[in-house]
Amino acid sequence: MTVTINHKPEDILKLARLFMESRVLLTAAELNLFTHLVDAPSTAGNLAERLKADLRGLTILLDALSAMGLLIKEPDDVYRCAPDVADCLSDKSPHSLLPMIHHANNLWKSWSHLTSKVRSPEPAESPATARRNADEMRAFIGAMHVVGAPLAEKIVKAVAPGKARNLIDVGGASGTYTIAFLSAVPNMKATLFDRPPVIPIARERVAHAGMADRVYFVAGDFYTDVLPGGHDLAMLSAIIHQNSPAQNVELFGKVLSALVSGGRIIVRDHVMAPNRINPREGAIFAVNMLVNTPGGSTYTFDEIRTWLEEAGFANVRLLQNGYHMDALVEAFKP
Repeated sequence: MTVTINHKPEDILKLARLFMESRVLLTAAELNLFTHLVDAPSTAGNLAERLKADLRGLTILLDALSAMGLLIKEPDDVYRCAPDVADCLSDKSPHSLLPMIHHANNLWKSWSHLTSKVRSPEPAESPATARRNADEMRAFIGAMHVVGAPLAEKIVKAVAPGKARNLIDVGGASGTYTIAFLSAVPNMKATLFDRPPVIPIARERVAHAGMADRVYFVAGDFYTDVLPGGHDLAMLSAIIHQNSPAQNVELFGKVLSALVSGGRIIVRDHVMAPNRINPREGAIFAVNMLVNTPGGSTYTFDEIRTWLEEAGFANVRLLQNGYHMDALVEAFKP
């Protein structure tokens, strides 16, 4: 099949310069400009005094943000943050994406080493999430929940948990998927397994959802610890991309041991086409794993199926294809 792609020079140049607007947003987030301008719309001069920033530099940045539609510049040169932007980018909003933006700032630093990473396969540093302090981690996990909750409801519907009654949510973070499954299946109980610093955050969110009596919290590291057993459904959400193939086989084996006979595993992640260029987001996310993990990537269905079968699972199938890390693979314990 012949594929015709027409690239104009201006299209290629635009692609090369996309980082510019990204950097403007990341710097604004680092300076917490949106929160400042929600509290008190301000001139560049007044804001420069509050931030102890350079007036020329700050003015140029504020004008760029206004041109991008993230700020509103009034005729009297007062800048303010629009309500819809404030809801996403003020640190006082319960729906704030700022922690995710700060995470993107960390990715900026690791992605800057992409050329050297491609030239020489030196080990990547640990992901930036491992270096967060407690407050940063809490904010980041909260932002993940804001982004993930609407998707979780759709995923649970696609999974159709049916008669499943005992879920294990491996690497369950603050319980986004645990809550979604328990909401859909009133008789279900769950085990949420994650690292020790995450468990208090999960307890708080699950209690807020009124489900504390239905969830058993287990602190551990799925790379080194055994998973608790007795479950008929297991969820692995957005985990396998951070692992090497060998790590995924080992993790699938641990999940197998945590399931009763006939139990089902659900893997949510990017699932790549055999040519590895579709979905586009998955191909780009593989680069993120290249620069941020020692052996992670995004994988094809055939690869995932092979690893599941090697671990002892059967009846592996692609339950749902997807473009935004919402593909689902299911398999069963014989």
